Amino acid sequence: MTHVHNGAETFKEDIIRSFALAHADRVTRIEGASGFRRADGPLAGKTAVVIGGGSGHFPSYNGVVGPGFADGCVLGDIFASPSAEQVYRVAKATDGGAGVILGFGNYAGDRLNFGLAASRLRSEGIDTRIVYVTDDIASADADHAEQRRGIAGTFTVYKLAGAAAEEGLDLDQVEAAMRKANEATYSFGVAFAGCTLPGADEPLFVVEEGKIDFGLGIHGEPGISTVDWMPAKELAAQLVERILAERPADSGPRVAVVVNGLGATKYEELYVLFGEIAELLIEQGLELVEPEVGELVTSLDMAGCSLSVTWLDEDLERWWTAPADTPAFKRGTAAKSKFETATTTGSTEAAVEADTSSEESRQAAVVVRAALDALDEVVHANQEKLGRLDAIAGDGDHGIGMSRGSAAARAAAQTADGGVQSVLQAAGAAFGDKAGGTSGVLWGLLLAGIGEALGNSEAPDAATVSRAVRQSTAKLQEFSGAGLGDKTMIDALLPFVEELDRQTAAGAGLAPAWRAAAEVAVAAAQETAQLVPRLGRARPLAERSVGTPDPGAVSLGMIVTAVGEAFERGDED
Repeated sequence: MTHVHNGAETFKEDIIRSFALAHADRVTRIEGASGFRRADGPLAGKTAVVIGGGSGHFPSYNGVVGPGFADGCVLGDIFASPSAEQVYRVAKATDGGAGVILGFGNYAGDRLNFGLAASRLRSEGIDTRIVYVTDDIASADADHAEQRRGIAGTFTVYKLAGAAAEEGLDLDQVEAAMRKANEATYSFGVAFAGCTLPGADEPLFVVEEGKIDFGLGIHGEPGISTVDWMPAKELAAQLVERILAERPADSGPRVAVVVNGLGATKYEELYVLFGEIAELLIEQGLELVEPEVGELVTSLDMAGCSLSVTWLDEDLERWWTAPADTPAFKRGTAAKSKFETATTTGSTEAAVEADTSSEESRQAAVVVRAALDALDEVVHANQEKLGRLDAIAGDGDHGIGMSRGSAAARAAAQTADGGVQSVLQAAGAAFGDKAGGTSGVLWGLLLAGIGEALGNSEAPDAATVSRAVRQSTAKLQEFSGAGLGDKTMIDALLPFVEELDRQTAAGAGLAPAWRAAAEVAVAAAQETAQLVPRLGRARPLAERSVGTPDPGAVSLGMIVTAVGEAFERGDED
């Protein structure tokens, strides 16, 4: 259990504030953002390596910001991707004019949010590249390596990329180095007990006494199989066997080895395991280069560990052994940087445009605000239920993430000036920023997209609303890549859109049309129980989720039902 906290709602901010106080000589908190850059940054002419992901993994990510490692980092809420807005702000403040590499583990929410941020940075003339880490061999077979998750191997990949950038390589070269590092890195993890979110009474998953979960994730996801407890010698053999089975055909004998603790496994235990692993690797003719043993990528208080092996060539070995000087990791003696501190790249605040909304649209915005109130209320009422549903095959953060997003959207809508478009776009931006994760970015895009389609010039009728929802949904699908049958919110959203179209085409008013469509969405959400997930964090545990509906589809059904009731109340007034 996580004992020291002020509640889950403030955990990330408490970490950021306190870390900035403790390490003011090493890192600078970026104003208005949930992240840091190295204290001497931004560095003019240096490729900036910016890494990030959810909180709960210290020393990843903020603990490794500094010379020889990351130039900046961005933190999301516990186990949730940082929002696109936060990634953008951190990356822009870290760029020294030579471009930015965004590095993160291969998770749907991170890919969506970092991808959006990269597009925005490029539109402003900042050359931005993306490299996501895929080291977890338990999460997909070798034929689908691009689908693998990023776990403790992220530490090694970020270290190698950071050293390459510190050496003075340009953006193309650092990107190539990071991709090479990722392709050479393989990890496998095990858990002895699950982790517990701050304020929660129970862990996200339970490992039976005398058992070990094989193939765990680092976000509270359970393992892919459960085995009986075994001595360290046998456990080491299991880990090494799996890693060596993935050995690249052209690899040499020299390897970087990381035995990583997940938060509650003692260092003494990790060293016992490392000793057994080292003997097995040496027996296979491998040469261990400056191995690391300790907590490097954790999962709150999870009891468990992982083995990561990176096959080194001359360049990778030079970068692996290069000096680094960060709050949580040091190697050698870092020389003074060859780069000088750059001037900042300006404000990350968006310009405020004059509002030109019509009076009709402003009146319609009153109904939109009531709908967003209803959205927030139903999400808060079902927060724990959604979290439990998500924990079956995911990380259990869907409820709290949606709750943060809906509250932020509601507050933004109440203070937004203007018509329907202005209110929905403000709500969408706030939802995406505060919710983080996959659901945050999808709901943020959906709300903002509906607002863009409706505009600020008139009060929309039922048919116009239906078209706007369809247009925004199409953009959402294009961006996310999700389709029917993938076991996502799309499996409830598309049937909702189709029924809304049918109802409005037949002449139904907005409230009755929406109610009928909501009933279809709720039914479709329940039908996802029989689907096998093909996207997201539930995919590696696909069979475990069969029989349970998708949390995103369920929350969508709840929301459209509550919004429909708000529309009906509006008709009565």
